[in-house]
Amino acid sequence: MFNKVHRRFVGAVLFSSIMCGAAIGHGNVSPQPIDTSNLPQLGDEWREVNPYRDNADAITTGASAYNQNCARCHGLGAVSGGIAPDLRLLPPEDEGDEWFIYRVRNGSVRNGVTYMPSFEGTLTQEALWSIRAWLATLPADE
Repeated sequence: MFNKVHRRFVGAVLFSSIMCGAAIGHGNVSPQPIDTSNLPQLGDEWREVNPYRDNADAITTGASAYNQNCARCHGLGAVSGGIAPDLRLLPPEDEGDEWFIYRVRNGSVRNGVTYMPSFEGTLTQEALWSIRAWLATLPADE
């Protein structure tokens, strides 16, 4: 039924769709492990507030951890490109800590669609709190 022109057209459309999907979507990306051996270990119980606030080693670790695990959705430098919230705008101190740790531990699912996976059990609380420590150093207006 299809002649040579139709087959090429269909092939081009399918190829374009695949390539656009690969370029636009990040697909099934696995979280990257974070070395937190330079940080005080926090144990099994999750902290309610960030124990690494103003810790220079945690901030350095958090910047790397963010770039490896969060930037693809939340943007480089936490400046959102519209896919996910701009994390520079989190409330400061304990209030922001509470929201941050709830979201990273539980993820975000709306109407059965996962917008952000849960990172509990994938990244340690040391890695997650180091990300929060780095985020707290970013100015919201740049």
